[in-house]
Amino acid sequence: MKVTDFIVEPVERRVISKFIEKHHYSHSTNGVQHIQCFAMFREGKFGFDKEMIGAAMYCYPSMPATAKKYNPINPDRCWELRRFCCIDDTPKNAESYFISQCHKWTKQNTDIEVIVSFADLEEGHSGVIYKASNFHYLGQTGGGSKLMVDGVLRHNRSLNQSKRIFGRVLKRRYEAGDPDVYQVKTKPKNIYVYYLNKKIKKKLLK
Repeated sequence: MKVTDFIVEPVERRVISKFIEKHHYSHSTNGVQHIQCFAMFREGKFGFDKEMIGAAMYCYPSMPATAKKYNPINPDRCWELRRFCCIDDTPKNAESYFISQCHKWTKQNTDIEVIVSFADLEEGHSGVIYKASNFHYLGQTGGGSKLMVDGVLRHNRSLNQSKRIFGRVLKRRYEAGDPDVYQVKTKPKNIYVYYLNKKIKKKLLK
């Protein structure tokens, strides 16, 4: 089967949630306020049904400043590719084909002009797939920090989840100086941007 035989479709979040939890390095969709989701399928064994082999989740950037930075002309027309993953045995170019089909649909069905994504060096991702998909590399974010909790890295926002028992207990432990709850420095992320609108691209890449 050729890569171009794969089927890419817009889907509801519930269709891909478990797939992302299994195959994405974060193993979570928590905190992702999705706008548009996609799934990639291949024909199942013996021609029956379809097998999901990839999933993508796009959203508005979590920080308004991100949209303003990468599409200052129309910041409300900026999406972030927040979750993207495929199964391990997809053939060469499957991921770039998947992204190209997502972009094709987005261009035909929305007024979105800019797609931004971040490759997490902390997780060993430099952004090879984005380079192969004609994203522009725009440098790196500043290094950050995460919370180490009993040997497990968690986002710092865990300290602010006062509505959850876990969050309240975690904050008390952190403020009390629990040696098993502490901050650790994290590597920066590589920044990649794709321009769906050529006029916007020309203006922003002068």
